[in-house]
Amino acid sequence: MLARNAESLYWIGRYVERADDTARILDVSVHQLLEDATVNPDATSRQLLAVLGIDPPDRDTLDVWSLTELVAYSEDHAGSIVSSLTSARENTRGAREVVSTEMWECLNAMWNAVPERQRYARQVGPHAFFSFVEDRAAMFAGLADSTMSRDDGWRFLVLGRSVERVDMIVRLLMSRVGDKASSPGWVTVLRSAGAHDTYLRTYRGALDAARVVQFMLLDRLFPRSVFYSLRQAEACLEQLDHQPDVRVGARAEALRLLGKARSDLEFLRPADLLNDLPKMLRGLQATVRDVGEAVSQQYFHTSPWVAWTNAEVSS
Repeated sequence: MLARNAESLYWIGRYVERADDTARILDVSVHQLLEDATVNPDATSRQLLAVLGIDPPDRDTLDVWSLTELVAYSEDHAGSIVSSLTSARENTRGAREVVSTEMWECLNAMWNAVPERQRYARQVGPHAFFSFVEDRAAMFAGLADSTMSRDDGWRFLVLGRSVERVDMIVRLLMSRVGDKASSPGWVTVLRSAGAHDTYLRTYRGALDAARVVQFMLLDRLFPRSVFYSLRQAEACLEQLDHQPDVRVGARAEALRLLGKARSDLEFLRPADLLNDLPKMLRGLQATVRDVGEAVSQQYFHTSPWVAWTNAEVSS
């Protein structure tokens, strides 16, 4: 597979997942701001921007509407929903030969409908826009699942989606570090990750911080848990490496990083999760960053750029 196509598929997976997760997080946060009069809109909005890695404006007081404009509709911030959808669509357009027609039509129609959906959401409320993004992201994932061969292209797409999912779940958990065990913020984490119903069925309705963290980090069956996503990304990299198995260690840096992070979680005692949670989450976030750089070096930019000089044709 051409490196440019592999890179496009990797970033399509990341951008669509980023738009989906951001819509989920905003949907729950905006609902909380509108329903709970005791919540400080400016402080809560700034905390959410910090979680998403977006620099908040210094001069303005933030509320539900300015938060939505900045994180959902803005084209200037790389982490916004509209910006992520635009980047996903551009990558898909550049890799038409390796994505299905249905996937391209889904993303293209989604991107073309964004202005109308924005206008409608400004009239009736932002939930309409968030639901639209979540539904279309789910449709795109379903089309990818049903129309792509399970080859290297599929693996790069799933790798990007899994890496981005780890990053977003870690950001969600970092936003709640320091909250009390009975804080309603932990319910917000579950709802933002689409995990609330599954969590309640798993733990029979019991809700506390330790179990929420355990579920979101260590659960082996829930597809949005950090452990599940790390294992899926690791499996993709193992399948992308077509060389015979080596006898010692991992050849690729990205695979080594993912394997170490997954192993650290796999053999961690659940009772130790809250002891040093901030350090663990910062370590996972650094791992995501390093994995992205390692994947780029290994698959997308393996050869340095060459500039030809003094190449005159002799007569």
